[in-house]
Amino acid sequence: MELFDTHAHYNDEKFDIDRDTVIEAVYNSGVTSLVNAGYSLDSSKKALGIAVRYPWMYAICGISPNDIPQNKEEIDKQIEELKSIINIVKNVDRTAEKPKETANSSRKIVAIGEIGLDYYWNKDNKELQQYAFIKQIELANELELPIVIHTREAVDDTIAILRNQVNAIKKGIFHCCPLNRELVKQALNLDFYISFAGPVTFKNAKNADEIISMVPFDKMVIETDSPYLAPEPYRGTRNDSRNVRFIAEKIARVKRMGVEEVAKQTYQNAMKIFGIN
Repeated sequence: MELFDTHAHYNDEKFDIDRDTVIEAVYNSGVTSLVNAGYSLDSSKKALGIAVRYPWMYAICGISPNDIPQNKEEIDKQIEELKSIINIVKNVDRTAEKPKETANSSRKIVAIGEIGLDYYWNKDNKELQQYAFIKQIELANELELPIVIHTREAVDDTIAILRNQVNAIKKGIFHCCPLNRELVKQALNLDFYISFAGPVTFKNAKNADEIISMVPFDKMVIETDSPYLAPEPYRGTRNDSRNVRFIAEKIARVKRMGVEEVAKQTYQNAMKIFGIN
C-alpha cells in the first residue's frame, strides 16, 4: 500500500536533529510521495531545498496569513521574490539535459501555499491578510499552479474572496480543512479538494464522520501537517508522515471500504490536483 502525504513541514526546526533519518523511515513505511510545505519566504526556500534532495518529495511555496509582513509594500516585495524563486526553478528545468532529474514548478513546486486567512491568531490585520491572499492567488494563476489554503475562523471571508474577488484558475486544496459543514459545502461547490488530517481521528472531533461522508471520494486527499496534529493514538507527540495511514484508516471506516482503496484513490487525487505525472 502506497500513501501520499499532501502536507508536511520537514522544514520545521523540530526535525533539525534527525530530519534525514525520519524522511528515510517515512519512505520505507510506504509513504512514497510527500509535499513539503512552506509558510513564509524563508521556510519556502527551505522546503524546496529539502524536496530537491528526494525524487519522491515535492514542495509548495507561499506566505501564510500568520507570517505576512505588516505592510503592503513588504508583502509585494516578498511575493515578487517568491515568484523569482519559482521562475528560477522553472528555468533550471528548461535548460537541463536530464529534466527528470531536476526541479521545476510542475515537478517540484506543485502549488502556491500555504496561503489564506487566520482570524484565530490574528484579528487586527484582516485587510492585510486578505490582500496577501488575493495577491498570491493571482501569482498562482500567473504561474498556472493550484493553491493550498489555510483558513481558521475566517470561513465567510475565505469563500467570499474565492467566489467574488479572484478566481483560482487551477483550484487547489483546503489544507487540514476545518470540520465546518458550510465551508466544506462551499469549497466543493468551488471545485476544491478537501484535505483531512489528524483532527478527524480525535475522540472529541464532533463532526468528523459527517464531514468525511459529505466529501466525494474523488475530492479528498490526506495529510499529516507534521510535526503538528499527530493523530490518535499518538496525539500530543511529534507527528511525521508515517502517521498518515491513521487518517486513511479513519476514512475507510466511515466510507465502509478497504484502507487500500482509500490510499489508492487519495494518491490519485493528489497526483491530479498537483499536476504530477
